[in-house]
Amino acid sequence: MAGSTDNAIKPKKVLFVCLGNICRSPTAEAVFRAAVEKRGLSDEFEIDSAGTIDYHQGDPADGRMMRHAAKRGVKLTSISRPVVPSDFEKFDVILAMDDNNERDLNKAFDKWSSQRPLPESARSKVRLMCSYCKKFDDKEVPDPYYGGSEGFEKVLDLLEDACGGLLDSLLA
Repeated sequence: MAGSTDNAIKPKKVLFVCLGNICRSPTAEAVFRAAVEKRGLSDEFEIDSAGTIDYHQGDPADGRMMRHAAKRGVKLTSISRPVVPSDFEKFDVILAMDDNNERDLNKAFDKWSSQRPLPESARSKVRLMCSYCKKFDDKEVPDPYYGGSEGFEKVLDLLEDACGGLLDSLLA
C-alpha cells in the first residue's frame, strides 16, 4: 500500500550525557533500555549515551559501575564516545547528569551553532536527569568515579527512579 510507511511511528531518540561516558551516562542508557524493553517498547526508542569530553573515547563502561549494575540485572554494553554536533539534530531529548554537564552541553551548542546551522530549538532538548525523579529530591546524579561502592549504588538508585519518570513522561 503506497504511503503506508509515512504513518509509521518514528522512534523517540534519547541521549544520556555525563563527563566521560564511562559511569553515569552508560548506566542511564542501560537502565532506560531495560525499562523500555520491560514494557515491550524497544521498537519505539533509540537510546544512546555520550560524554562532554573525549578522554575515554572507545572505552567500555567503568568496571566498578558494570559490577554494581550487574547485581541489579542491568548490563552495560556501550562504548564511550563524545557528544558531537549532530546529536543536537538527531536526539529528541538530551539528559545531562549534573549542572556541569548541562552547562558544557549548552556551551558546545553555542560553539557548534556558530559554525554550522543547528536548530535553535535544539537547546531546549537539554534537561537534567534528576528532573524526572519521583522518589528522590536530588538535583544531580553525582559522579561516583572517585568514591566507593555507596556512590555507585546511589547512582543506580537515582537512575532507576529518573528513568522510570522519563519513560512515563515520554509516553504521556
